[in-house]
Amino acid sequence: MEANLFVTCVVDQLFPQVGEAAVKVLRRAGVDLDFPSGQTCCGQLAYNAGYHNEARRLARRFLRLFADGRPIVAPSGSCATMVRVFYRHLLQFDPDAVRAQAAETAARTYELSEYLVKVLGKSDLGLRLRTPLKATYHESCHALRELGLSEEPRTLLRNLQGLELVELENAQRCCGFGGTFAVKFPDISEALLRDKLASIQKSGADVVTALDASCLMHLGGALSRQGSPIRALHLAEVLGMGLPDRVADHG
Repeated sequence: MEANLFVTCVVDQLFPQVGEAAVKVLRRAGVDLDFPSGQTCCGQLAYNAGYHNEARRLARRFLRLFADGRPIVAPSGSCATMVRVFYRHLLQFDPDAVRAQAAETAARTYELSEYLVKVLGKSDLGLRLRTPLKATYHESCHALRELGLSEEPRTLLRNLQGLELVELENAQRCCGFGGTFAVKFPDISEALLRDKLASIQKSGADVVTALDASCLMHLGGALSRQGSPIRALHLAEVLGMGLPDRVADHG
């Protein structure tokens, strides 16, 4: 199976280890990956902030860069949602050819766990942790509400030998990040974050994981400021911990 990796701007600029882990996990699943080197942003940040002209330019560029017909895999529910759901709204007044290309691209764009479980049928990657770990899963808003993803990441986690998955109380509640929402409405964001942190602490987990690095940045920063030993790790990172040393180290 061949696919393109869309690494996302947040992962590229702030959490490159997530992209590296995603590559290793996908290779473990037998995927021959390509990485279009001109990729930047899907346009989500500009779109959410109301800069739709700027977002359209980025969307059209994305369509050109990923025009080879291969599946597009992103370690992000929100970025996959931007392409799958919001491009059709953003580009609705573009020429017919552009709208058709947007629809075709949307149909082959997937979040990482979705691609592994629903497209490849890889519920169990044969991974084993060297050190037992207890993890809890936070439902990222776009992945859950726009893409309908909930069991896919849990399935992969449950099949990771050495990992105990504990359910997070109020897992479906927003963590309070929401991109620029956290900047525009800091008081609401902080209140949501406090509730989420209380649930994470109550779970007794060593790690909180999710499908979006942006949510984990929000959670991880707060956990760090509290002096908590709980780590915030992307699903790809958790799965990557179960790879054999030679795969984990060398890809």
